[in-house]
Amino acid sequence: MKHEIEIIKIEECFVSEYIKPKSMFYVQNSIEKRWDIVDTHNSVAILLFHKDLDSFVFVKQFRPSIYLKNKDGFTYELCAGIVDKDKTLIEIAKEEILEETGYDVPLEKMEKISSFYTAVGFAGGRQTLYYAVLDDSMKISEGGGIENEAIEVIYLKREDTLEFMFDESIATTSGLMFALMWYFRNYEK
Repeated sequence: MKHEIEIIKIEECFVSEYIKPKSMFYVQNSIEKRWDIVDTHNSVAILLFHKDLDSFVFVKQFRPSIYLKNKDGFTYELCAGIVDKDKTLIEIAKEEILEETGYDVPLEKMEKISSFYTAVGFAGGRQTLYYAVLDDSMKISEGGGIENEAIEVIYLKREDTLEFMFDESIATTSGLMFALMWYFRNYEK
């Protein structure tokens, strides 16, 4: 997949349907303090393992915030999405798998791993993490996201995963790293 990115401009964000910048003023140990925070949506993420291919299934996409740090901006991530629908977390996770990767995973084939907070220094969104095993029969579309999303589906052989995890030249997320550590702790004993 060819990626063409042209940065037009970067400006202050005053109105967004996804985040709300705020300042919190509080007293801690008799000291008045201020901390800038971002009120954001909670999310779901799913570690996907394709048993027929002996591979993990990730998504690769452009993230503007990462571009500011590394001038590339492409990250390898778990399939994920924000919680902004009137559905259960597992139903949102199922929908994200289908939209992003093209696999239709039955709800009963999804296992909850845990939930945790992300970006605790400024946002504190809660992410719920799931695990699902895929096979060829579940593939019903190419995935890639919806509307204007530009998501590339990536297959990483299980045998190459540890090297991938510790390659600092690859932009990954903490959720992806945690999920892989969980997998290797539970399935590679």
